[in-house]
Amino acid sequence: MGAEDSKRIVAEFGRIAFGEGKPREAAAQYLAEDYIQHNPQVPSGREAFVSAIGGLFSQFPDASFDVKRIIAEDDLVVLHSLVKFTPDERGHAVADIFRVEDGKVAEHWDVLQDVPETTVSGNPLV
Repeated sequence: MGAEDSKRIVAEFGRIAFGEGKPREAAAQYLAEDYIQHNPQVPSGREAFVSAIGGLFSQFPDASFDVKRIIAEDDLVVLHSLVKFTPDERGHAVADIFRVEDGKVAEHWDVLQDVPETTVSGNPLV
């Protein structure tokens, strides 16, 4: 499996889980049974993912996940996104890093930064 296959898998996983707000469906189809989570606030495993993302959408039903770019190399895929928990907030620049193995998302890391009103450079974060 190459980078383009990994990219397609992660893009579809993200579309279903975050774009459509269906983490259970995305997990069933695209998460490895022994899925490893590196976010310090979320346990590893499919059910932990479903609970965390389902809870996020329950708490913030108007949350949005706007993928700006997808970068892939071998089995690693990065989604660079603008995430908003409410429509009126500036949002968060998020880099989600996924490792794909045997056609499934096997591992996840993420970094999140609040989008400031202005930047010294004048350039946006996403």
